[in-house]
Amino acid sequence: MTEVQTQPDEAVIRAWEDAELSDLHENEQKSVKVRAMFNAIARSYDLNNRVHSMWRDEAWRKHAVKRAGVNAGDRVLDVACGTGDLTQAFAKHSRAREVVGVDFTEGMLEIAGHKRDRLHRELGTRLSYEQGDAMDLRFDDQSFDVVSIAFGIRNVQEPSKAIGEFYRVLKPGGRLVILEFDQPSNPLVRWFNGVYCGTIMPRTATWIARDTSGAYKYLPRSVTSFMTRSEMMDAMGDAGFENLAVRGLTMGICACYSGVKPA
Repeated sequence: MTEVQTQPDEAVIRAWEDAELSDLHENEQKSVKVRAMFNAIARSYDLNNRVHSMWRDEAWRKHAVKRAGVNAGDRVLDVACGTGDLTQAFAKHSRAREVVGVDFTEGMLEIAGHKRDRLHRELGTRLSYEQGDAMDLRFDDQSFDVVSIAFGIRNVQEPSKAIGEFYRVLKPGGRLVILEFDQPSNPLVRWFNGVYCGTIMPRTATWIARDTSGAYKYLPRSVTSFMTRSEMMDAMGDAGFENLAVRGLTMGICACYSGVKPA
């Protein structure tokens, strides 16, 4: 992968204004703003993930790898791969022949590339990264056995269009795995999660990242205003996926969705 440097103007841009957060998923500039936002927070992204998930994010990714049921020789595509944590998990904890990570944010891919280089001996040549758009993947039809996306589907301009692309690039019998934050069903857990994600996390994460882009106001709001579980399952079914399933993780804070492209 050719490494690209984050553009200085993107690093300081304020991607999200408070007034835009009420209808962020309908914002016509959502993809541009998300890209600028992630470029701004790329260098502190992993630290904030670990701290504010209380180190549960690693367990969620391991669950996704297990759920994908990767077989020896499979090709895996990890979309919206960010800094490459799930991409690396597939390369390290499965028998995949090849794992490709795709993201449209230069700054995140730069970090992912550095992490891959440090693990080169362990991962060999099975792991690669490239820049790309979830809604317009450059890959041929039926070219992957597994497609995954972790905490990225809600950041896509048109999630249903992206899910359609996942279906297109999967081989018959291929598996889709989606990790996404969710709203816990238990009232007490839901209340605590709301206070934590809506009040505490935005302040501490912004301080850690020294962020001025509005990222950590956008991120919790993007969860509470995104698809419900049933809406996500409907979107996967509408794209053609079968054997749909969803499992709540860590008291329902996170959800793991899965589906199969019919053979």
